[in-house]
Amino acid sequence: MKRGVSRLQLREYLWAYTFLGPAFFFLLVLVVFPILFALWISLHDWSLIPRDFPWIGFANYAEAIEDALTRKSLRNTLVYTIGVVPVGMSLALVLALIMNQDRLPLRTALRTVYFIPVITSWVAVSFVWIWMFEPHYGMVNNVLGFFGIEGPKWLASPTWALPAIMLVAIWKGLGFSMVIFLAGLQSIPREFYEAAQIDGASRWARFQNITFPLLNPTIVFITVTGVIGSLQVFTPAVIMTTRQGEAGGPIDSTRVMVYHIYATAFRYNDLGFGAALAFVLFALILVITLIQLRVTQREFEYG
Repeated sequence: MKRGVSRLQLREYLWAYTFLGPAFFFLLVLVVFPILFALWISLHDWSLIPRDFPWIGFANYAEAIEDALTRKSLRNTLVYTIGVVPVGMSLALVLALIMNQDRLPLRTALRTVYFIPVITSWVAVSFVWIWMFEPHYGMVNNVLGFFGIEGPKWLASPTWALPAIMLVAIWKGLGFSMVIFLAGLQSIPREFYEAAQIDGASRWARFQNITFPLLNPTIVFITVTGVIGSLQVFTPAVIMTTRQGEAGGPIDSTRVMVYHIYATAFRYNDLGFGAALAFVLFALILVITLIQLRVTQREFEYG
Protein backbone atom coordinates (compact mmCIF):
# COMPACT_ATOMS: atom_id res chain seq x y z
CA MET A 1 0.00 0.00 0.00
CA LYS A 2 1.42 3.35 -0.98
CA ARG A 3 1.83 5.98 1.65
CA GLY A 4 0.78 9.57 1.28
CA VAL A 5 -2.27 11.20 -0.32
CA SER A 6 -3.50 10.19 -3.76
CA ARG A 7 -4.48 12.73 -6.40
CA LEU A 8 -8.15 11.89 -5.93
CA GLN A 9 -7.93 12.43 -2.19
CA LEU A 10 -6.06 15.68 -2.77
CA ARG A 11 -8.83 16.92 -5.07
CA GLU A 12 -11.42 16.04 -2.42
CA TYR A 13 -9.48 17.94 0.25
CA LEU A 14 -9.11 20.97 -2.04
CA TRP A 15 -12.84 20.88 -2.85
CA ALA A 16 -13.69 20.67 0.83
CA TYR A 17 -11.47 23.62 1.75
CA THR A 18 -12.65 25.65 -1.26
CA PHE A 19 -16.38 25.32 -0.63
CA LEU A 20 -16.81 24.28 2.98
CA GLY A 21 -14.30 26.79 4.34
CA PRO A 22 -16.30 29.89 3.29
CA ALA A 23 -19.54 28.19 4.32
CA PHE A 24 -18.13 27.54 7.78
CA PHE A 25 -16.90 31.15 7.96
CA PHE A 26 -20.34 32.55 7.09
CA LEU A 27 -21.93 30.18 9.62
CA LEU A 28 -19.71 31.67 12.31
CA VAL A 29 -20.34 35.26 11.20
CA LEU A 30 -24.07 35.05 10.50
CA VAL A 31 -25.23 32.50 13.10
CA VAL A 32 -22.80 31.73 15.90
CA PHE A 33 -21.50 35.25 16.53
CA PRO A 34 -24.99 36.89 16.67
CA ILE A 35 -26.17 34.24 19.13
CA LEU A 36 -23.15 34.69 21.40
CA PHE A 37 -23.40 38.47 21.15
CA ALA A 38 -27.11 38.37 22.03
CA LEU A 39 -26.23 36.24 25.06
CA TRP A 40 -23.62 38.81 26.05
CA ILE A 41 -26.16 41.63 25.68
CA SER A 42 -28.67 39.75 27.86
CA LEU A 43 -26.19 39.87 30.74
CA HIS A 44 -25.90 43.68 30.61
CA ASP A 45 -28.10 46.72 31.09
CA TRP A 46 -28.01 47.43 27.36
CA SER A 47 -29.95 49.99 25.34
CA LEU A 48 -29.83 51.63 21.90
CA ILE A 49 -28.48 54.85 23.43
CA PRO A 50 -24.66 55.00 23.39
CA ARG A 51 -23.52 54.87 27.02
CA ASP A 52 -21.88 52.52 29.48
CA PHE A 53 -23.49 49.09 29.55
CA PRO A 54 -22.97 47.73 33.08
CA TRP A 55 -22.78 44.01 33.75
CA ILE A 56 -25.84 42.84 35.69
CA GLY A 57 -25.48 39.06 35.33
CA PHE A 58 -28.76 37.15 35.34
CA ALA A 59 -30.85 40.09 36.58
CA ASN A 60 -32.70 40.33 33.25
CA TYR A 61 -33.64 36.64 33.47
CA ALA A 62 -34.87 37.08 37.04
CA GLU A 63 -36.94 40.07 35.91
CA ALA A 64 -38.41 37.99 33.08
CA ILE A 65 -39.68 35.43 35.62
CA GLU A 66 -41.22 38.13 37.83
CA ASP A 67 -42.60 40.44 35.12
CA ALA A 68 -46.40 40.19 34.87
CA LEU A 69 -46.50 41.33 31.22
CA THR A 70 -43.97 38.67 30.27
CA ARG A 71 -46.03 35.98 31.98
CA LYS A 72 -49.15 37.16 30.18
CA SER A 73 -47.35 37.17 26.82
CA LEU A 74 -46.09 33.68 27.49
CA ARG A 75 -49.55 32.49 28.53
CA ASN A 76 -51.11 33.95 25.37
CA THR A 77 -48.48 32.21 23.25
CA LEU A 78 -49.07 28.85 24.94
CA VAL A 79 -52.87 29.17 24.61
CA TYR A 80 -52.42 30.01 20.93
CA THR A 81 -50.16 26.98 20.42
CA ILE A 82 -52.41 24.57 22.32
CA GLY A 83 -55.42 25.77 20.34
CA VAL A 84 -53.89 25.89 16.87
CA VAL A 85 -51.68 22.80 16.60
CA PRO A 86 -54.03 19.95 17.71
CA VAL A 87 -57.09 21.36 15.93
CA GLY A 88 -55.16 22.14 12.77
CA MET A 89 -53.57 18.68 12.70
CA SER A 90 -56.88 16.91 13.23
CA LEU A 91 -58.66 18.85 10.48
CA ALA A 92 -55.69 18.39 8.13
CA LEU A 93 -55.68 14.61 8.71
CA VAL A 94 -59.42 14.35 7.98
CA LEU A 95 -58.97 16.48 4.88
CA ALA A 96 -55.99 14.40 3.73
CA LEU A 97 -57.99 11.18 4.12
CA ILE A 98 -60.72 12.67 1.94
CA MET A 99 -58.27 14.00 -0.66
CA ASN A 100 -56.55 10.60 -0.80
CA GLN A 101 -59.64 8.90 -2.20
CA ASP A 102 -59.01 7.74 -5.78
CA ARG A 103 -62.60 8.34 -6.91
CA LEU A 104 -62.87 11.89 -5.53
CA PRO A 105 -63.88 14.23 -8.39
CA LEU A 106 -61.68 17.29 -9.03
CA ARG A 107 -59.18 15.96 -6.51
CA THR A 108 -56.20 17.91 -7.90
CA ALA A 109 -58.15 21.16 -8.11
CA LEU A 110 -59.37 20.80 -4.53
CA ARG A 111 -55.84 20.16 -3.27
CA THR A 112 -54.70 23.34 -5.04
CA VAL A 113 -57.50 25.39 -3.53
CA TYR A 114 -56.67 24.23 -0.01
CA PHE A 115 -52.97 24.99 -0.53
CA ILE A 116 -53.45 28.56 -1.81
CA PRO A 117 -53.66 30.11 1.71
CA VAL A 118 -50.30 28.52 2.58
CA ILE A 119 -48.46 30.46 -0.15
CA THR A 120 -50.39 33.68 0.49
CA SER A 121 -48.60 36.37 2.49
CA TRP A 122 -49.52 36.60 6.17
CA VAL A 123 -49.89 40.36 5.73
CA ALA A 124 -52.47 39.98 2.95
CA VAL A 125 -54.30 37.25 4.87
CA SER A 126 -54.41 39.39 8.01
CA PHE A 127 -55.94 42.38 6.22
CA VAL A 128 -58.56 40.21 4.53
CA TRP A 129 -59.59 38.65 7.83
CA ILE A 130 -59.71 42.07 9.55
CA TRP A 131 -62.44 42.95 7.09
CA MET A 132 -64.16 39.58 7.55
CA PHE A 133 -64.19 40.03 11.35
CA GLU A 134 -65.60 43.57 11.12
CA PRO A 135 -68.52 43.61 13.64
CA HIS A 136 -71.19 45.30 11.46
CA TYR A 137 -70.34 44.49 7.83
CA GLY A 138 -67.94 41.55 8.07
CA MET A 139 -68.77 38.20 6.52
CA VAL A 140 -68.29 36.21 9.74
CA ASN A 141 -70.93 38.11 11.72
CA ASN A 142 -73.25 38.21 8.70
CA VAL A 143 -73.14 34.42 8.48
CA LEU A 144 -73.74 34.12 12.23
CA GLY A 145 -76.62 36.60 11.96
CA PHE A 146 -78.22 34.44 9.26
CA PHE A 147 -78.55 31.71 11.92
CA GLY A 148 -79.84 34.17 14.52
CA ILE A 149 -76.53 34.47 16.39
CA GLU A 150 -75.23 37.90 17.34
CA GLY A 151 -71.51 37.92 16.60
CA PRO A 152 -69.07 39.63 18.96
CA LYS A 153 -66.68 42.48 18.20
CA TRP A 154 -64.00 39.92 17.42
CA LEU A 155 -60.73 41.83 17.29
CA ALA A 156 -61.85 44.47 19.79
CA SER A 157 -62.89 41.93 22.42
CA PRO A 158 -60.45 40.72 25.10
CA THR A 159 -62.28 37.38 25.04
CA TRP A 160 -62.51 36.78 21.29
CA ALA A 161 -59.43 38.51 19.81
CA LEU A 162 -57.02 35.63 20.42
CA PRO A 163 -59.48 32.90 19.29
CA ALA A 164 -60.05 34.92 16.10
CA ILE A 165 -56.32 34.90 15.34
CA MET A 166 -56.17 31.18 16.14
CA LEU A 167 -58.99 30.54 13.67
CA VAL A 168 -57.09 32.37 10.93
CA ALA A 169 -53.89 30.46 11.72
CA ILE A 170 -55.70 27.10 11.52
CA TRP A 171 -57.25 28.07 8.19
CA LYS A 172 -53.95 29.26 6.71
CA GLY A 173 -51.88 26.27 7.80
CA LEU A 174 -54.45 23.62 6.90
CA GLY A 175 -53.17 23.08 3.36
CA PHE A 176 -49.55 22.57 4.40
CA SER A 177 -50.38 19.90 6.96
CA MET A 178 -52.78 18.30 4.51
CA VAL A 179 -50.04 17.92 1.88
CA ILE A 180 -47.63 16.40 4.42
CA PHE A 181 -50.30 13.95 5.58
CA LEU A 182 -51.05 13.06 1.95
CA ALA A 183 -47.39 12.21 1.42
CA GLY A 184 -47.46 10.02 4.53
CA LEU A 185 -50.66 8.27 3.45
CA GLN A 186 -49.33 7.54 -0.03
CA SER A 187 -46.15 6.04 1.39
CA ILE A 188 -48.11 3.28 3.19
CA PRO A 189 -48.05 0.06 1.12
CA ARG A 190 -51.43 -0.81 -0.38
CA GLU A 191 -50.87 -4.48 0.42
CA PHE A 192 -51.66 -3.83 4.09
CA TYR A 193 -55.11 -2.50 3.27
CA GLU A 194 -55.80 -5.32 0.83
CA ALA A 195 -54.86 -7.92 3.45
CA ALA A 196 -57.02 -6.18 6.06
CA GLN A 197 -60.00 -6.11 3.69
CA ILE A 198 -59.59 -9.82 3.02
CA ASP A 199 -59.67 -10.39 6.80
CA GLY A 200 -62.90 -8.37 6.99
CA ALA A 201 -61.52 -5.31 8.82
CA SER A 202 -63.78 -2.25 8.83
CA ARG A 203 -62.68 1.24 7.73
CA TRP A 204 -62.18 2.31 11.32
CA ALA A 205 -60.19 -0.85 12.11
CA ARG A 206 -57.94 -0.23 9.10
CA PHE A 207 -57.39 3.38 10.15
CA GLN A 208 -56.75 2.46 13.79
CA ASN A 209 -54.40 -0.45 13.15
CA ILE A 210 -52.69 0.50 9.88
CA THR A 211 -53.02 4.16 8.91
CA PHE A 212 -52.56 5.90 12.25
CA PRO A 213 -49.57 3.83 13.51
CA LEU A 214 -47.71 4.13 10.20
CA LEU A 215 -48.37 7.87 10.08
CA ASN A 216 -46.39 8.35 13.29
CA PRO A 217 -43.29 9.90 11.61
CA THR A 218 -45.55 12.33 9.75
CA ILE A 219 -47.43 13.20 12.93
CA VAL A 220 -44.16 13.81 14.78
CA PHE A 221 -42.90 16.11 12.01
CA ILE A 222 -46.11 18.15 11.81
CA THR A 223 -46.41 18.38 15.59
CA VAL A 224 -42.83 19.53 16.16
CA THR A 225 -42.76 22.05 13.31
CA GLY A 226 -46.26 23.27 14.16
CA VAL A 227 -45.42 23.89 17.81
CA ILE A 228 -42.15 25.64 16.95
CA GLY A 229 -43.95 27.88 14.44
CA SER A 230 -46.83 28.65 16.80
CA LEU A 231 -44.53 29.61 19.66
CA GLN A 232 -42.95 32.15 17.30
CA VAL A 233 -46.22 33.67 16.05
CA PHE A 234 -45.87 37.38 15.31
CA THR A 235 -47.39 38.80 12.11
CA PRO A 236 -51.12 38.09 12.56
CA ALA A 237 -51.10 39.09 16.22
CA VAL A 238 -49.46 42.42 15.34
CA ILE A 239 -51.37 43.34 12.18
CA MET A 240 -54.83 42.17 13.20
CA THR A 241 -54.88 43.69 16.70
CA THR A 242 -52.82 46.90 16.44
CA ARG A 243 -54.65 49.79 18.05
CA GLN A 244 -53.26 53.35 18.09
CA GLY A 245 -49.79 52.18 17.12
CA GLU A 246 -49.55 49.50 19.84
CA ALA A 247 -50.14 45.82 19.10
CA GLY A 248 -51.33 43.26 21.59
CA GLY A 249 -55.06 43.70 21.27
CA PRO A 250 -57.44 44.89 23.97
CA ILE A 251 -55.90 44.61 27.46
CA ASP A 252 -52.88 42.78 25.96
CA SER A 253 -55.10 39.79 25.19
CA THR A 254 -53.15 39.01 22.00
CA ARG A 255 -49.70 40.12 23.13
CA VAL A 256 -47.56 37.15 22.14
CA MET A 257 -43.99 36.43 23.16
CA VAL A 258 -42.20 37.44 19.95
CA TYR A 259 -43.98 40.78 19.85
CA HIS A 260 -43.19 41.27 23.53
CA ILE A 261 -39.50 40.69 22.74
CA TYR A 262 -39.63 43.16 19.83
CA ALA A 263 -41.48 45.83 21.81
CA THR A 264 -39.19 45.48 24.83
CA ALA A 265 -36.02 45.79 22.77
CA PHE A 266 -36.95 48.36 20.13
CA ARG A 267 -39.97 50.27 21.42
CA TYR A 268 -39.00 50.46 25.10
CA ASN A 269 -35.25 50.65 24.32
CA ASP A 270 -34.23 47.77 26.62
CA LEU A 271 -32.09 45.48 24.48
CA GLY A 272 -30.67 43.59 27.46
CA PHE A 273 -34.08 42.56 28.73
CA GLY A 274 -35.29 41.83 25.19
CA ALA A 275 -32.31 39.54 24.55
CA ALA A 276 -32.98 37.71 27.81
CA LEU A 277 -36.61 37.21 26.77
CA ALA A 278 -35.43 35.79 23.44
CA PHE A 279 -33.31 33.18 25.23
CA VAL A 280 -36.21 32.37 27.54
CA LEU A 281 -38.35 31.67 24.47
CA PHE A 282 -35.54 29.63 22.92
CA ALA A 283 -35.25 27.52 26.08
CA LEU A 284 -39.03 26.98 26.11
CA ILE A 285 -39.05 25.87 22.46
CA LEU A 286 -36.09 23.54 23.06
CA VAL A 287 -37.65 21.90 26.13
CA ILE A 288 -41.06 21.44 24.50
CA THR A 289 -39.47 20.04 21.33
CA LEU A 290 -37.40 17.51 23.27
CA ILE A 291 -40.47 16.45 25.25
CA GLN A 292 -42.48 16.00 22.05
CA LEU A 293 -39.76 13.89 20.46
CA ARG A 294 -39.50 11.80 23.61
CA VAL A 295 -43.25 11.23 23.88
CA THR A 296 -44.32 10.86 20.25
CA GLN A 297 -41.39 9.32 18.42
CA ARG A 298 -41.29 5.55 18.33
CA GLU A 299 -39.87 2.91 16.07
CA PHE A 300 -42.05 1.50 13.32
CA GLU A 301 -41.69 -0.82 10.37
CA TYR A 302 -43.71 -1.70 7.28
CA GLY A 303 -43.25 -5.41 7.66
